[in-house]
Amino acid sequence: MLYYWRSDNYRQDRAFGFGYHLNQGSPLLSRLERGAHVWAFTRRARDGAYVLAADLVVGAVTANRAGYRYGRWRVWGDLERTRYFDVDHGPDAEPVLRSLTIRAASRHLGQSFQGYAAVRPLRPDDAARLADFAAYLPMEPRVPIIYTEDQFEAAFLQGGIDLVRHHMVRETAADLDVRQAYLYRPARVARSQALARELYQLYEGRCQLCGMDPGKRLGAEISQAHHVVWLSRGGDDELENLVLLCPNHHRSVHVVDAPLDYRGPAFLFPNGVREEVRINRHLPVAR
Repeated sequence: MLYYWRSDNYRQDRAFGFGYHLNQGSPLLSRLERGAHVWAFTRRARDGAYVLAADLVVGAVTANRAGYRYGRWRVWGDLERTRYFDVDHGPDAEPVLRSLTIRAASRHLGQSFQGYAAVRPLRPDDAARLADFAAYLPMEPRVPIIYTEDQFEAAFLQGGIDLVRHHMVRETAADLDVRQAYLYRPARVARSQALARELYQLYEGRCQLCGMDPGKRLGAEISQAHHVVWLSRGGDDELENLVLLCPNHHRSVHVVDAPLDYRGPAFLFPNGVREEVRINRHLPVAR
C-alpha cells in the first residue's frame, strides 16, 4: 500500500523518534498481512518536492482502543526490516508516484491523498516499481534504537539518560532535546512507578493473561506493568496503555514483539496464537 505522510506529522514523528508504526482510520489497513509493505511519502519542506520517506514492513495489524484519536487501526512495523529514508537528500519521487496506476489527478500530489484516501492499495507492478526506486535511496541517519520497555525501564532506574545517550548521538540538537524531554524528564520515573502500583492494586497482583498471582502463590510480588506501546516507540505513560503480566508472559511478549489488539483484547503472537486478556478491568475494548 501507499501512504501519504503529511509533512507536519512527519516532522513531529521524526523529532520524537520514529515509532515503527502507523495509525490511521482507513479500513484498508485491516487487510494487510504480516510481511506486506506500506510505502510512505511526504513533502519536503525546503523545496516542496515529494519524496519517499519509509518502507514499513508489516509485523502485525491491530485495532486501537476505543476512541483513540489517531485512528482505529495500527500497523506495527517489523523492527528489523522497516526502513526510513533520508528525505533531506532523497530524489524527487513525484514522477514515479504519478506513473503508478493509482488515481492522483490533483495538481498538488498530496491533495489526492486526504482522509481515508491517504492510504491506497498498490498493484504488484506498482509495488515492484517503488522497490526498484528505493533500492539505492539514502537512509535516514537519525533513526534511534528502539528500546523494549524492560530495557528502557532498567536503564532509567539504574542511571537515567547517561546510560542510553550514546544511542541518540546522531540526532540533531533540536531533535535530541525534544526526544530527551519526552523520554527522560524526571517526573516520568515517579509517574511510571505510581501507575504501576495502581495497576498492581487494581488486579491484586494477578497476570491479566493467565490469572496467576505470584504474590499469593509464591510469596513473590513479581507481576510487571507492560506498556502496550513502548515509551521508546512514542507510547503514552497512562493506565490505558498498561497491562499487568506475570514475568513469563511479559518476557514472551517482548521476545517476539507481540502487539495488543484491543478487539478482545488479545496479544497477537507471530506464530498465530491469539492470547486473550482473561482479566480486564480497565482497558477500553474496540468493537
